[in-house]
Amino acid sequence: MNLFGDAIRWLLDPEQWTGSYALPVLFTQHVLYTLVSVLVAAAIAVPAGWLIGHTGRGREVAVAISGAARAIPSFGLLILLVLLFGVLQVPAAALVTFVLLAIPSLLAGAYTGIEAIDPRVIDAAKAMGMTPWQVFWKVEFPLGLPLLIGGLRAATLQVIATVTIAGYVNLGGFGYPIIQGIPLGRFDEVLAGALLVAALALIADLLFAIAQRAAVPAGVRATGARADEPRSRTRGALRAARS
Repeated sequence: MNLFGDAIRWLLDPEQWTGSYALPVLFTQHVLYTLVSVLVAAAIAVPAGWLIGHTGRGREVAVAISGAARAIPSFGLLILLVLLFGVLQVPAAALVTFVLLAIPSLLAGAYTGIEAIDPRVIDAAKAMGMTPWQVFWKVEFPLGLPLLIGGLRAATLQVIATVTIAGYVNLGGFGYPIIQGIPLGRFDEVLAGALLVAALALIADLLFAIAQRAAVPAGVRATGARADEPRSRTRGALRAARS
């Protein structure tokens, strides 16, 4: 309990709110690395996932790549890329590391969101005269959006946790007090950094949970409770597509 109190006092110390490594600066760095990494990963993974889900081709390759990427140790990958890129390109090496770690969750969320749609909904949309492009934007995209946001949620939380190691290569973020506190035996500082990372992850998770719930089309929500009535679910999905 004393250690927790010491960590809170460290956070409230005015000294931690000024200077090059002030908490607002570390917060900005942590969030910036997270946002840029997730956006770059989304630009790569989401279109590829949609293509896989829409065509049904390349799923095995995507699963293999996702599994291999999840098995890569983030800290080892960061050090390897820093050595390959050189000390002058440390931010680029860190960004590539975070992007590679975010891609699997985004890729899985994109293609599973499309694959999870009842084929009868797609067939009904085509029977209504929709073009392939209209089927995607009016049926597949809105119905697959909750799972896509779920993938975005998982990727963001993973990146928030992983950006902590950026402090090891002097890039700041909330990992900086953790990395600095360990060799100095300042466990109040270490715990304070861990609390900041946890708080940021919890806030992001809450926001994504709200967004994921809001992304479910109204027609699907209206019929989702009646799981024993597939025709009702199909009609609800089509109503959502037309709206």
